[in-house]
Amino acid sequence: MARGCRRLAVVAASRVRHADAVTSQEPENSAVPAFDLIGERYDESFVERDAQLAEGAWLIENLPPGGRVLDLGCGSGVPTAKQLLDAGMAVTGIDESSKMLELAAQQAPGGDYVHGDIRSLPDTLGQFDAVSAFFALLMLPRKDIPPLLKRCRELLRGPRLLSMGMVVSDFDMFPISFLGVPTHVTAYPPADLRQLVADAGFEVLDVREHEVQAEPGRVEPQVYLRARAL
Repeated sequence: MARGCRRLAVVAASRVRHADAVTSQEPENSAVPAFDLIGERYDESFVERDAQLAEGAWLIENLPPGGRVLDLGCGSGVPTAKQLLDAGMAVTGIDESSKMLELAAQQAPGGDYVHGDIRSLPDTLGQFDAVSAFFALLMLPRKDIPPLLKRCRELLRGPRLLSMGMVVSDFDMFPISFLGVPTHVTAYPPADLRQLVADAGFEVLDVREHEVQAEPGRVEPQVYLRARAL
């Protein structure tokens, strides 16, 4: 994950900047982030995103005009950051991949994009009406997810909404090859994910499972969860 603390670099019509006080839990000699290597191929690989777009629509329906949304692991900005920005929301996206943030600035202009570790969210980000986390927590070890959810709860105000997506399974940092790039992923059964979010101080409003064609020829079981911070 990113280690820099330098400030403000302008890319396209959006800001890409380094988070304050980012502390990485990766070793000093860790490899380039997987999504720096994947780049544009990530969006090209996806066949179906209707379920994720439905979650974005739920946020838009339940947020005030111009509501602030923190998009964890925002990636290329498509579809969620763009969907929210097009609806007039103020989006701050944070991601460890500088390549994906460059794509986000191009594809979802108008967002505030932060190069940093989602496990270290500084107070300088401010407060948000909602947090979205679509397949970002998938990339973390299980031990890091409860404190991240609690930190998100601290940053929420107003409607205090959380919308997230994960893959359905039961493993912790399982090694895989995604689009030819080796990485590790974490997943939960839906009931366990619901309990995890509730234990972090959220009221779980809805949990939905979908079979999604994530890549040509590969169907992936996904779970989407909606919650409100207590």
